[in-house]
Parts: sequence; structure tokens; C-alpha cells
Amino acid sequence: MAEAKSKISWLVNPDILVAIGVIGVVVMLIIPMPTFLLDFFIAINIASSLIVLLTVMYVPRAIDFSVFPSLILFTTIFRIAINVSSTRLILLEGKNFDGKIIKAFGEFVVGGNYVIGLIIFLILIAVQIVVVTKGSTRVSEVAARFTLDALPGKQIEVTNELQAGLITEDEARKKKKEIRKEADFYGAMDGASKFVQGDVRVGLIITFINIIGGFIIGMAQQGLSAGDAAEVFLTFTVGDGLVSQIPTLLVSVATGAIVTRSVSDGTFG
Repeated sequence: MAEAKSKISWLVNPDILVAIGVIGVVVMLIIPMPTFLLDFFIAINIASSLIVLLTVMYVPRAIDFSVFPSLILFTTIFRIAINVSSTRLILLEGKNFDGKIIKAFGEFVVGGNYVIGLIIFLILIAVQIVVVTKGSTRVSEVAARFTLDALPGKQIEVTNELQAGLITEDEARKKKKEIRKEADFYGAMDGASKFVQGDVRVGLIITFINIIGGFIIGMAQQGLSAGDAAEVFLTFTVGDGLVSQIPTLLVSVATGAIVTRSVSDGTFG
């Protein structure tokens, strides 16, 4: 009985689950997956990004969500794996591609005119790169710099309060731990914001690969005319780009929101 409980506790260990998840993401980059599984992972990606944003909005203090930098890393790798998998399926199956979520997004945005759909998609990408992601990255850099610069002064202030008898040793130890935790958090956020920035750029590169590669494969291997190849692959490319960039946008907004928040006990809600 004790051995069975030990095995179960080993399986539900968060560190073990994270390691299994990372291995699964690496497998997604290499092995093709069926479309129903792709739809499932896309839905999880969008839902998890929305949950992250809502968590950031309602967490009392930024450092209370100290796992956020690591979460950015894992969600970024997960999104890239989904993007690579969807690109593989789109290029392999062409007009027979049956990814429900990607087709729904693509047909909704394109709306019968794939050129206008592509232009709208590129505008959304430009807004995300120039405004949201760049702003979040810059704010993360400044927050990390000022937090690290203020670290010695805050520690000296705690020491002075302890020597003056205003706080106890336990309170001083707790305050110094909070100060170090805050510095570590903003330092990690400075690096984690680069993952989001890189994710947007990779998504844009994959979009152009989808268009060019799909156009060539559609005409050379699948016997499509130039117009049919452009229509099919532009629709799928726009849909694929949206389902990857919407979660990235949500995480970018969450990144900017958490690093611009002052150290207080309030929430956005």
C-alpha cells in the first residue's frame, strides 16, 4: 500500500510533470501529429494564455506570481512546437488539411478575400511587435535595472531598522528575503521578455515560410493552379498565424501588466 502511494506521489510530482511536458514538446517538434490532437493543443494554448493573463490581473503583488518567468519559457516553447506541427501538417496535406480551429480562424478573418485577410493579419503582427512586445521588453529592462540598483539601499535600510529596534530579527530576515525575491523576479522577467519577443518574430518567419512553401508545394506537387494554391495556403497560413499569435499577444500583455505594476497589495480588479 505504501509502495503504491509512493508511485502515485511520484507521478503527480509537479517537477516530474513539467519534465514530461518538456519531453512531449520536443517530440511534437519532431514527430507529426494528427489534426484532432493539434486542435486539442491549440485550444489548451489559447486557454492557458488567457488564464495567465487573468492571474496577472488579480494577483495582489507581482512577486506573488514568481513562477511567471519560467511559465513564459515553457509556454513559448509549447507555442513554437504547435506552430511547427501545424506548419508540417499544412504543407503535407495542402487543401486536404482538416484542422478545425485553424480553418475556422482563417476563413473568418479572410472572409472570402485572402489578400485582405493577409493584410489584416500583418497589421495585427505589426501592432504586436512595435507596440505591445517592444514596450513590454523595454519596461522589463528598466524595472530590472532600477530594482537591482535599489537592492543595496533597501538592505541597508532594513539593517538600520533592526539596529534601531524598530523590527525584530525575524522581521528583518523576512524583509531581506522579500527584497532578494523581488530583485530575482524582475531580473528573470528581463530575460523572459526576450522569449516573448523572439516568439513573435519566429511566428512571423513561419508565416512567410507557410506562404512561400505552400505556394511552391501546391503548384509543383499537388497540381494546383497559382490562384488555388494562393487561396488555400493563405487561408491556412492566416488561421495558423492567428492561433499562434493570439496567445502570444495575451502573454505579452500579461508581461507588460506585471512588470508595470507598482509594489502594492492591490489588483486590477
